[in-house]
Amino acid sequence: MRTVASVVNRSVTSPARRRWAKLLLAAGLASSLGVASAADWPARPVKIVVPFAAGGTTDLIARLIATPMSQQLGQAVVVENRPGVGGLLGADAVAKAAPDGYTLLMANISYPLAALVAQGAKRLNFDPLADLRSVSVVANVPLVITSTPSVPARNLREFADLLKQNPATHYAYGSTGPGSYIHVFGVWFQEQTGAAMTHVPFKGAAPLKSEMLAGRIQMGGDQLSSSLSDIRAGSLTALAVTSPQRSPSLPDVPTASELGFTGIDTEGWNGLLVPAQTPDAVVARIREAVASAVQQPAIRQRLAELGAEPSGSSPDQMSALLKGQFAQFGPMVSRLQLE
Repeated sequence: MRTVASVVNRSVTSPARRRWAKLLLAAGLASSLGVASAADWPARPVKIVVPFAAGGTTDLIARLIATPMSQQLGQAVVVENRPGVGGLLGADAVAKAAPDGYTLLMANISYPLAALVAQGAKRLNFDPLADLRSVSVVANVPLVITSTPSVPARNLREFADLLKQNPATHYAYGSTGPGSYIHVFGVWFQEQTGAAMTHVPFKGAAPLKSEMLAGRIQMGGDQLSSSLSDIRAGSLTALAVTSPQRSPSLPDVPTASELGFTGIDTEGWNGLLVPAQTPDAVVARIREAVASAVQQPAIRQRLAELGAEPSGSSPDQMSALLKGQFAQFGPMVSRLQLE
């Protein structure tokens, strides 16, 4: 009887046969790992890939849970930043990594949006739902739209009115990358208001915020954690939050829906995914480590300071969230024809 390895090593000439060989190899790896996973995993350091530049919310939360996760698992948990393409560069790398539980992806709300944009442009080289499996939502974080204090607008409605009243003024909005939530929001906002703005993409929230603090970008935004201290200090103006309810961290800031901008409201989140064939036992261990980490009093306090709510959801709950957001934003992304 031929082994999986012998089948994979045969001369493969057709795309269908190559895909079948890849599936056989993945199944063989998953099967062999599954036998020993409960006793032997993890046997070496675990890597969390953050697909954005260091310093943003997703990076902060990944680093926050890395230490308690390593204590729970008995191996180092390290964070690696792989920014680019709205987070898809890192996601692609994890989707194609070995399904052995040693390479994790810390994704956020921009993941389904960036994937939908890339799918529409036929630039996505993996299946965002089939090639990665959900492990757990680590924390929920509201999304906030911000501006610089030099712009005379105190909420999103005033900002829209300002654009309409000054059509010759060139305002720029920044995002954390092509296909990120703020990129999609900016295009949708222009459609809603009839105003024109210039999109400036960055490789994460930290470089975007630096340009906003310098006054070179008039509108931006990200998960609340990366800008909360600047909003409280008056260095940035919070125009709106895009969650269905106001944030307890910014109770005086209205939701976009309250200001008449409906249809793009959603909850922000940060969560872990792994390659699709990762064994159930390993996924369960990772999820347990996440749930344990976010329940530690010091971690909960730090998340609260960042305006985040700890989660530790089940894989099924996170999977349902992802599928729901793909369904919510799919028609919008198709209509807006983002590139």
